[in-house]
Amino acid sequence: MATDLAKFAEENGVKYFMISFTDLFGGQRAKLVPARAIAGMQEDGAGFAGFATWLDLTPAHPDMLAVPDPEAVIILPWDKTIAWVPADCVMEGKPVAQAPRNVLGRLIAEAAEEGMHVKTGIEAEFFLLTPQGDQISDPFDTAAKPCYDQQAFMRRLDVIREIADHMLELGWNPYQNDHEDANGQWEMNWDFDDAMKTADKHSFFKFMTKCVAEKHGYRATFMPKPIEGLTGNGCHAHISVWDAPGADAKTNVFAGTGEGQTGELGLSERGKHFLGGIMKHASALAAITNPTVNSYKRINAPRTTSGATWAPNTVTWTGNNRTHMVRVPGPGRFELRLPDGAANPYLLQAVIIAAGLSGVRTKADPGPRHDIDMYAEGHKITGAPKLPLNMLDALREYDKDAGLKASMGEEFSAAYLKMKMQEWNDFTSHFSQWERDNTLDI
Repeated sequence: MATDLAKFAEENGVKYFMISFTDLFGGQRAKLVPARAIAGMQEDGAGFAGFATWLDLTPAHPDMLAVPDPEAVIILPWDKTIAWVPADCVMEGKPVAQAPRNVLGRLIAEAAEEGMHVKTGIEAEFFLLTPQGDQISDPFDTAAKPCYDQQAFMRRLDVIREIADHMLELGWNPYQNDHEDANGQWEMNWDFDDAMKTADKHSFFKFMTKCVAEKHGYRATFMPKPIEGLTGNGCHAHISVWDAPGADAKTNVFAGTGEGQTGELGLSERGKHFLGGIMKHASALAAITNPTVNSYKRINAPRTTSGATWAPNTVTWTGNNRTHMVRVPGPGRFELRLPDGAANPYLLQAVIIAAGLSGVRTKADPGPRHDIDMYAEGHKITGAPKLPLNMLDALREYDKDAGLKASMGEEFSAAYLKMKMQEWNDFTSHFSQWERDNTLDI
């Protein structure tokens, strides 16, 4: 039986609900609903004008209703009178096909029909900046190799510990937090889960991190490359597939000896083909996993001050080696290192499932494994595609990939490409200081 949100509010002292949905650009939209009104909202949804957000809708469209998912409700650990609840978007009684959470829900159902239940964990990286967002918040965080810096960690312990305390309270089982490879950068990890639960947690984590940072006088950003010359914000995804969802999962269907190079690393034949789908669609995948103009400052970056970007630029896979796009660190799972902090939490999970399903259905081969240091010897590999150089190239790759577009949904794909092309055109029409500096005296 579904959770009764009105009863939930009464039992937990909740006075308000934030009914939240995520638009195509990853923006989180919400309405604050008094608990006394939540019963009607649970049944009918909260009304939004879709055109006012980043969705391909017009002012003439009828109300878009955000129907809360009561099983995903979260009481804000820092204000227990408010509960956040993600919602599915509906218009005139039908799911909004372009709404990211709906796209993910449909693909999860498709995978389940084929006996596959995708579980993922993500590595969320972010910077703590000054409120203006133009420099890191800690002026003493200047080490050439700041990763795991103990003293720098202690100077921001108040923020990181508060976020970790909240995750512990929520039962997410956070297991490690660290100062990352860039000055002012952090990573926090929690247990992997079913793809939808991971997406909801990812959404809430970004919201929570920004709120806690602002409380302490800082600005948290997941922007892929907020500081020139420093390592960017990745959002690595660890992927496995199981025989059942949630606690009913007993067998990891990715685990097994299989054949060839993947079998040596503990990936079953199905795991090999799922990986093959990721490799096959990688260039198009980037339009979703790396969705902004700034994203390509991270995956095509020159060497950073720490000595490495920790980001891929070529479509290759390997064993336990962090210089490739995909790493297989142990049996039964692999890590996709392509996504960045700007990735839409729902579309990230959706496109992983879409590409993986394509691979399983077509028995895709991931190609040869490469175990070299890609940063030092990548030039030795021939035949491996380079990742897109910019957002326009990524969008063109996605538009050419008819299979991936269909799997993600034709209506979604058309809306996404339209809105993102508008964003690209807006970027190219921007007149920059670089142009003045390099062209004024020509």
